[in-house]
Amino acid sequence: MNFRGKASLVDVHNHLVPGVDDGARDVPAVLASIKRMSAAGIRRIVTTPHIDASLTLDRPRLGARLGEVDRAFAEAAAAVRDSFPEVEFLRGHEVMIDVPEPELDDPRMRMNGTPFVLVEWPRLQVPPGTPRVIQWLRDQKYVPIIAHPERYAGVVETPSILRRWKAAGALLQVNYGSFVGRYGASAQQAAFAILEHGLADYLASDFHGHAGLGIYRKEAWKALEARGSVEILETLCRTNPSRLIEGLAPIPVTPLPAAPGLLGRIRGMMKKGRDRRPADTTPLGE
Repeated sequence: MNFRGKASLVDVHNHLVPGVDDGARDVPAVLASIKRMSAAGIRRIVTTPHIDASLTLDRPRLGARLGEVDRAFAEAAAAVRDSFPEVEFLRGHEVMIDVPEPELDDPRMRMNGTPFVLVEWPRLQVPPGTPRVIQWLRDQKYVPIIAHPERYAGVVETPSILRRWKAAGALLQVNYGSFVGRYGASAQQAAFAILEHGLADYLASDFHGHAGLGIYRKEAWKALEARGSVEILETLCRTNPSRLIEGLAPIPVTPLPAAPGLLGRIRGMMKKGRDRRPADTTPLGE
């Protein structure tokens, strides 16, 4: 199958470089994971091993880390080509922003070498000054994609921070598993609210390559299709991630229709968040 074909789904957040983080342990685990993802309709994959932004300020340590990932990715990519020629297997990183001004000039840090970079905040907490960090990254000509924003503590209570991230120039990537309760009720509520307000740019698996962890693609699609969201899913899972691979900005996503009985509650939640001054007021690092 042509992996660039219309039927191909694209996944831009997963951990399938063997032995370098808490994802797939070895090449057989990578191949087992690719088999599951391919069976779920995913044919284009950008794998994103964890890396700390602070390493970018220590060039010898950064070089050692990127070299480790280079070798493991090359081994995995060769095995994927041999066993799954229909799958396009690319590379980025999930960069934990533990310093306010990381140096992301090495293209291996970014998504398929594009200006887009997948980022996360430490320990699933929103540190102070995140909009400033996003703006700084944009000033350096990088486009931050915030991984799983629905999972951060306090997002449901102060959802205005999501709008501040977007206004500063960030994009948002929601995990499939959040829609089916994989990360708890709060993350599930936030995931639906993000789509209902048209704030999401991508959906992805965040699959860690372990047998006991599901991809949740099919389950999430069923939950979202029940809300009349086929066009939204096409944009979030095919169009926008394909554009990302090519270095192109995402297209706007139509808001997800609210479920009956929830519209007023969710609108009230979002309005309350807009009216409340979030804790995020001081630049990170100060």
